[in-house]
Amino acid sequence: MTKPKVLISDKMDPNAARIFEERGCDVDVKPGMTPDELKAVIGQYDGLAIRSATKVTPEILDAAENLKVIGRAGIGVDNVDIPYASGKGVVVMNTPFGNSITTAEHAIAMMFALARQIPAANVRTQAGEWPKNDFMGVEVTGKTLGLIGAGNIGSIVASRALGLRMKVVAYDPFLTEERAVEIGVEKADLDTLLAKADFITLHTPLTDETRNILSAENLAKAKQGVRIVNCARGGLIDEAALADALDSGQVAGAALDVFQSEPAKDSPLFGKPNFVCTPHLGASTTEAQVNVALQVAEQMADYLVSGGVTNALNMPSLSAEEAPKLRPYMGLAEDLGSLVGQLAHGNLTKISIEREGAAAELSGKPIEGAVLAGLMRQYSDTVNMVNAPYLAKERGLDIRSIRHEKEGVYNTLIRVTVGTDQGDRSVAGTLFGADAPRLVELFGVRIEAELDGHMLYIVNEDARFHRPDRFVARAVGHQYRDLPPRTAAGRGRSHRAAQRRCADPARSGRAGLRAGRR
Repeated sequence: MTKPKVLISDKMDPNAARIFEERGCDVDVKPGMTPDELKAVIGQYDGLAIRSATKVTPEILDAAENLKVIGRAGIGVDNVDIPYASGKGVVVMNTPFGNSITTAEHAIAMMFALARQIPAANVRTQAGEWPKNDFMGVEVTGKTLGLIGAGNIGSIVASRALGLRMKVVAYDPFLTEERAVEIGVEKADLDTLLAKADFITLHTPLTDETRNILSAENLAKAKQGVRIVNCARGGLIDEAALADALDSGQVAGAALDVFQSEPAKDSPLFGKPNFVCTPHLGASTTEAQVNVALQVAEQMADYLVSGGVTNALNMPSLSAEEAPKLRPYMGLAEDLGSLVGQLAHGNLTKISIEREGAAAELSGKPIEGAVLAGLMRQYSDTVNMVNAPYLAKERGLDIRSIRHEKEGVYNTLIRVTVGTDQGDRSVAGTLFGADAPRLVELFGVRIEAELDGHMLYIVNEDARFHRPDRFVARAVGHQYRDLPPRTAAGRGRSHRAAQRRCADPARSGRAGLRAGRR
């Protein structure tokens, strides 16, 4: 078996390469490549491990013919075009916990630097001055800290601030009341936070919703003399508006580790009163760099070798332990998606994925992804579990996943129903033993057929009931065909023969299956 091949294209702890090799991957370490150099070689690799220097653009992804996973050693993925990678079926992972403490501690350090004006005092003291009376700071004890973003890093900052006897107010649309109580913060809307906070720290990703969240308008709503810290992402603050607020005294101080454009060679903030900045050092500790390098190597190797998915940004997580258990279910789900997609005529408008029995106890997202991969494969030959949900949404499919706790006729069952402009069509399957998939229901009719070959699907005209009966016949391969009641002349005899064999509609499914096995 050929080993997966991984490229490390940025400087990373050498133990990362060792982990790749120990877990069954071949690895090349080539930091510092130009975009053209990366584009020339990326087609050889199954995995790409990066930090922030490598830019994974559409041009790079187009050249990455064999790429399956991109691993970012760190949190931010601004340097990866995730939607384009998803469309190419490439998993994008990051390591959100490896440098969380380091980044949170840097935010607290920046807050202290602002409160006591340490950087400016240091410069003047080392210049031979003794400006003791020029620097009057403020205490943080008893002050209110406003967190914009209360996720992993934000919650760590909250715990440190509470240890400093600060009050903490948090704005985060995803923060529940229960979680707010758990981490000891007051949940508030943004306007309330701005009005209350003596210090504000930002801990949110850069999205269309969060870009310039501290705009000129919101800075004007803030408490007079607020101090602001950003160790998250550049672009969260309108830097020109912040410079004006520093000049006017509306903002008493600001500390930034990140800028809208990096490296920041020039900024309207440079030289402003009580402005402190560092060159994106939030994750720059020895411990953090080792942690994220080891984690990204472990995650990528797990995915490439065993199918485990951890900290993926564009597909559901699936541990290396869960992957073998889910694999037969995902195979069944993909076959069902392929089958129903080929048998359902008309414009697809919705899809429902139901799980019963043992299947209901498993993670639903991987099964859903497998169904969609099978369904969408009739539209593209490059579909996989990563890009199938995106392709389905592009086509306007309404996707629903339903879990039934009660066990039905079978110990485990997956049913896939699609809605079209010609009505609903459904198929269902189960597993015999641990990994033998079986088709057990077709359009509401119970049958039994193996799901491992060409399947001939025939419509039979029943004169007594004036309706078509259908049956499935198994052959070889992996395609499905739907034959109408009145077939072309070249197929008429075989179709009429099939009709004669299935004259009894009650026996149509059973007879059809027998015919297919001959």
